[in-house]
Amino acid sequence: MARQERAIRTRRTIIEAAGAVFDEYGYAASTIAMVLERADVTKGALYFHFPSKESLAQAVLDEQLSLGAVPPHPCKLQEIIDITFVFGQRLLGNPLLKGSVRLTVDQCSAPGVDHTGPFRQWGDHLEDMLHTARDQGELLPTVEPRDTAELLVGAFAGVQLMSRALSGRDDLGHRIAVMWRHILPGVAVPGLLPALDSRPDRGRRVLASAESARLVGAEV
Repeated sequence: MARQERAIRTRRTIIEAAGAVFDEYGYAASTIAMVLERADVTKGALYFHFPSKESLAQAVLDEQLSLGAVPPHPCKLQEIIDITFVFGQRLLGNPLLKGSVRLTVDQCSAPGVDHTGPFRQWGDHLEDMLHTARDQGELLPTVEPRDTAELLVGAFAGVQLMSRALSGRDDLGHRIAVMWRHILPGVAVPGLLPALDSRPDRGRRVLASAESARLVGAEV
């Protein structure tokens, strides 16, 4: 069991190091040697888990959905809003997520790596949530869950890319809030709009609340 736990920790260390390297240098300029130096593991340990740079990049991409996880909310539309803000908040300081996002949009430099995965996975995940939101009476009758899910994925991708280019993501919370201010009236039933929280600091507050709940739970 100890050996298995050690292997899991080593794999995680390698993935996090790879995410940081891919974010800083891009896929084409990154090397296995850079990841080894950042992770401080042996070449044998790295190749035990990842036989190539392509497999490393794929593993970093595959982590993206889990890094957008948020606490469940009774209102599914609010939970979707929370996902975007928490994802944006984590982008400010999580090298693995930064690397995953860069690999997602940098599609020409890594042949053999499936860059479409995060787009498809997020689309499927949000579509499922929107179906639940519709069943709960949260959506306008004209909303088509698949089309709306893909609109949200595309809009968020563009918003975070623009924020990175113009401010190093310093204004990402504001830009996400603006995105929702324009999208929500065309998605949510009017009576729900005043209750939905899409203020720029929503991601920070959700994460702080989740951490507080975790600490309280640990004390019980």
